Amino acid sequence: MNILVTGAAGFIGYHVARALLERGDSVTGFDNLNPYYDVTLKEARLEQLRACPAFSFVKGALEDESAVAALFAGRPFDRVIHLAAQAGVRYSLTNPGAYVQSNLVGFLHILEACRHARTPHLAYASSSSVYGLNTHYPFSVHDNVDHPISLYAATKKANELMAHTYAHLYGLPTTGLRFFTVYGPWGRPDMALFLFTRAILAGEPIDVYNHGRMRRDFTYIDDIVQGVLRAGDRIAPPNPDWDGAAPDPGTSPAPYRVYNIGNHTPVELDHFIGAIEKALGKKAVRRYLPMQPGDVPATCADVEDLRLDVGFTPATPLETGIARFVEWYRAYYKV
Repeated sequence: MNILVTGAAGFIGYHVARALLERGDSVTGFDNLNPYYDVTLKEARLEQLRACPAFSFVKGALEDESAVAALFAGRPFDRVIHLAAQAGVRYSLTNPGAYVQSNLVGFLHILEACRHARTPHLAYASSSSVYGLNTHYPFSVHDNVDHPISLYAATKKANELMAHTYAHLYGLPTTGLRFFTVYGPWGRPDMALFLFTRAILAGEPIDVYNHGRMRRDFTYIDDIVQGVLRAGDRIAPPNPDWDGAAPDPGTSPAPYRVYNIGNHTPVELDHFIGAIEKALGKKAVRRYLPMQPGDVPATCADVEDLRLDVGFTPATPLETGIARFVEWYRAYYKV
């Protein structure tokens, strides 16, 4: 197939694009290479992708409507996998405008382009952060998610609402993918695994929030990629049994679906750090701190819908995934 991957220079976008190329698809990557984190790392990912003749890259910004329209002109995409966004919960507390432009205005431009191009299926990145104040575990796509606690989470919830509207009005099949704390090789430098690894190797203290009692559903990148590919291949169907008197948030009479992609095995932050210490062969200096604004104490994914609909359940053990990251980190940074 001919597939557009937005955010192709990003962590998840790079891995998804590479997996598509490896299975024989043609991939067009789109990214603005913004400096939210080290652009050199983004360029290194692109260099890996450019080694494949079936990959082409277009630099541009989602909020530039003409750039997005030009991307679709003359390129009939069989699938659009939209992974580009302004990431980061904490960054949204101090830079809210970036999230409105990229995650709301930019997503609207993607929806409009898919609508006019009659794209067969749009799969897009949502986030586990949409569950906000929910405390019913595990988090289910059939639960309401009306109480986000960061602007980042609010924009991801808005993306799901916008996608449903386009599915309903224009018959555009859309699938939202709620990622749960993704980690692995080529990861983001602003994420905990990257930050902790760098600090431990340098002998510097690490900040451990919620006094180490934070629990996260850490999900290895290869599992995320498998979920994305399988969900992208399966065009979102309508639910003929949907009942407006008892509305199911995870489905619709329109061609709309939402899935969790998580390891469904929450791990305490202290245990996570212990696995990093083991992989590095070096102890961390821990600085325990209270919870930060915008954070939730725990996440846990119910992935039953993903298993039933696309036949896949993430299952990479934490220790295995961390060991692979540490191996990559040492090689990439020559540590």
